[in-house]
Amino acid sequence: MNSLTITGNLGKDAEMRSLPDGTSVLSFSVADNQGKDKPAIWWNCALFGKRADALAQYLTKGQQVTVVGNVTEREWTDKEGGKRKSMNVRVGDVALQGGNPQQAETSKPATPRAAPAQGGAKVPSLLDDMDDDIPFASPHMEHDPMLGNRKAKRAQVAR
Repeated sequence: MNSLTITGNLGKDAEMRSLPDGTSVLSFSVADNQGKDKPAIWWNCALFGKRADALAQYLTKGQQVTVVGNVTEREWTDKEGGKRKSMNVRVGDVALQGGNPQQAETSKPATPRAAPAQGGAKVPSLLDDMDDDIPFASPHMEHDPMLGNRKAKRAQVAR
């Protein structure tokens, strides 16, 4: 089986369609820039199922993505009767990279941001409640040099 990883920008908004059995298919093209003075390679990509439904709104023109998938070859006959081939990517995974420069100018962020704290109050963090000790340390770990000062503290608590 072959696998391909591509990082590039979408050339146009993704298009949603459905197969006869109702499975969603999200089609989009990604430009893989080969460098200065070289033309971009355009990859036709297809994402299937529930993930296609979930990602459709985010895959818009200009969005930078990393796509991992399998390369498939498609053959067809064009209008003039000529045989044609294309290499397509059946997407297994897609990750949004950074922002979309075209959307940043015209739209609001997709996720609401928390309002700043009033009066200079400290915003609570999940890390604030973390104990300084290692929760899985045991007395037999007291000689581990990686634990530093924590090893003595843990050994005293365990005794």
